[in-house]
Amino acid sequence: MDVLINVFVALHIIGIAALLGGFLTQMKAMGAGTARFVPAMLHGALTMLVTGVALVGLNQADGHSVNNIKIGVKLAVLVVILALVYIKRDEEKAEKGVFAAVGGLTVANIFIAMLWT
Repeated sequence: MDVLINVFVALHIIGIAALLGGFLTQMKAMGAGTARFVPAMLHGALTMLVTGVALVGLNQADGHSVNNIKIGVKLAVLVVILALVYIKRDEEKAEKGVFAAVGGLTVANIFIAMLWT
């Protein structure tokens, strides 16, 4: 079971890397007002959602305790990120505020995961 959990953790990290990497590659364009939500951002957010739900289930099935409040907060932040990216994915340009919000929420989700004990 530990190997399976570690595989899903690795996939979860790949998802966050795709989401944050997509944001970081558009930072220069955001300054020029031409940033857009790239497909990697949507796929990364979806990967995070699927693997995160799987991780909660696998950890509970393995007898580990899960902080449900922390998971709920992380899920709420991810749903907001996913909604923004999904709604704005086909637009030629994303507004600076919306694009910056996705980046900020992504970083906040990372800090919630790492610092909330």
